[in-house]
Amino acid sequence: MSTARYLHPEALVDGAWLQAHLDDPNLRIFDCTFYLAYEEGTGRPYSIVSGKADYDTGHIPGSVHLDLQREFSRADSPYAFTLLSPEDTARAFERFGVGDDTRVICYSRDSMTRASRFWWMLRWLGFDNAALLDGGFDKWAADGRPVSTAPGAYPAGALTLSPRPDLFVGKDEMLAAIGDGAACSVNALEPDLHAGRNARYGRPGRIPGSVSAPASALVDAKTKQLVPPAKAAALFAAIGADPGKRVLNYCGGGIAATLDAFVQHQLGYGDIAVYDSSMSEWAKDASLPIETD
Repeated sequence: MSTARYLHPEALVDGAWLQAHLDDPNLRIFDCTFYLAYEEGTGRPYSIVSGKADYDTGHIPGSVHLDLQREFSRADSPYAFTLLSPEDTARAFERFGVGDDTRVICYSRDSMTRASRFWWMLRWLGFDNAALLDGGFDKWAADGRPVSTAPGAYPAGALTLSPRPDLFVGKDEMLAAIGDGAACSVNALEPDLHAGRNARYGRPGRIPGSVSAPASALVDAKTKQLVPPAKAAALFAAIGADPGKRVLNYCGGGIAATLDAFVQHQLGYGDIAVYDSSMSEWAKDASLPIETD
């Protein structure tokens, strides 16, 4: 019998816990939803669709919508969702009420990867009092929990920076990891993209030597919650993503990879990173190697 378990219960809350704490004055609840409209054959991988309209039709009471691309990403980058500096990221979170004395809950609709991106950014800043809502808004609504249309708002916060720069990496470290037995590159995209059967990001394929662990495989399709820890641990073990290695997670734009990273953190992996621009950058740079099945 597997002894795998999620080691950080404080970073994963369920709907019952959140409903019981909705009135906590130090709680900051964020709807992190956005959607990717895939546009095959257009020369761009997708269009970004804000989740604000869905937030306006109903959200967890008191929560505030965050827009990753508009409010937390570089406007001058050729790639979507490129990180701001740690200082600018901290200032953005402060504007929405995050401070040293707050407890943050991130949730999203349709995919937990949107919420996990914000959770990973907070961890990158050195802020550890944040959690994902297991199952997100989908599970919350399916359970008949309260929904509001009243906009939420929080007073500005003051956040102390203690950055963990190694939690995000660029193409240079990904390139250096190829053939390095002490590192494991994990692709969180769907299998057809990993295999090279889909050219969504430009050149089809994957970073050479990387292994496939789709973020979607970490979520129960019916409940929208994370799969049991034994199942997640078995998935990573089967592809050689060893907890003793430096695990470099990537995807299309640094979103899905954060859910892989979150689950690895829960399983006790100690050296985890996310490639920020991922295949949006890698596939377009002809100087970088790529492989297909």
